[in-house]
Amino acid sequence: MGTWVSAQGGIAHRDDALRAGFVIAVIRAFVREGHAELIRRVWLCTPQAPDELRTAARAGGRVSCISLARRRKWWMPEGIGSELHLHMLPGSGPTRLDETWSGVTHWTKPVVPAARSLLGTVEDALLHIALCVDRDAALVLWESAARIEKLAPESLRAIEWRSGAARDLADAVTGLSDSGLETLVVIPLRRLGLRVRQQVVLAGRPVDLLVGDRLVVQIDGYEFHSSSAQRTSDIAHDAELRLRGYTVLRVSYSQVVHDWASVERTIRRAVAAGLHRAA
Repeated sequence: MGTWVSAQGGIAHRDDALRAGFVIAVIRAFVREGHAELIRRVWLCTPQAPDELRTAARAGGRVSCISLARRRKWWMPEGIGSELHLHMLPGSGPTRLDETWSGVTHWTKPVVPAARSLLGTVEDALLHIALCVDRDAALVLWESAARIEKLAPESLRAIEWRSGAARDLADAVTGLSDSGLETLVVIPLRRLGLRVRQQVVLAGRPVDLLVGDRLVVQIDGYEFHSSSAQRTSDIAHDAELRLRGYTVLRVSYSQVVHDWASVERTIRRAVAAGLHRAA
């Protein structure tokens, strides 16, 4: 039985064990012999189980919000806390969390019907993110979710969100950002009233951002621009764009995240010089 529970991530519901063919006597012996503890009389939890799933089982909740975003590898803005976020269903009873608990609980009705699981749904996590972090960081996470989870913006807008913040984010999400860095650049540029388009194909390749008609902003996140071959390809493409009359500004992760004021100042100067306009 230990092999089966390990294959479930170290924690499994008793009913799933029964459906897998393990009889009650075997389950009880597995617990009695110290191979697992039985949490809330339904969750078989081995010592190898992730702490956040163990806590979710003990609380009677599901991992959600930014905690689910991290598990699903959505792009995470800097400064987001590491505390565990749980989705608790209204009327589900006491959490049984002790005084050492320092996480966040979201008591909301599910956005979509959810199967029995210790992991919340993507939709509920998006709702909780909309309510839990500032708007810019939330939009970064929503854009990342749209790309990673392959969620069409139209499908997000079709959901009957119970929160004005979530409806606002659903209206704003485009699904075009290759990474959270793009979103971090697009948001302030659009606030300046600039026309910014993403993933426009120029000279045979999509560019990150096109400001106006002629100002290209390329964002070098380490993950996508770290190899020598990729860097050589980027340089060749930049040269071709310049020959075609475009101005190319290339900025790094560190500049966007830690020195945005300088980046914005450079883009403002380029716009003031008319480099975003076609001749």
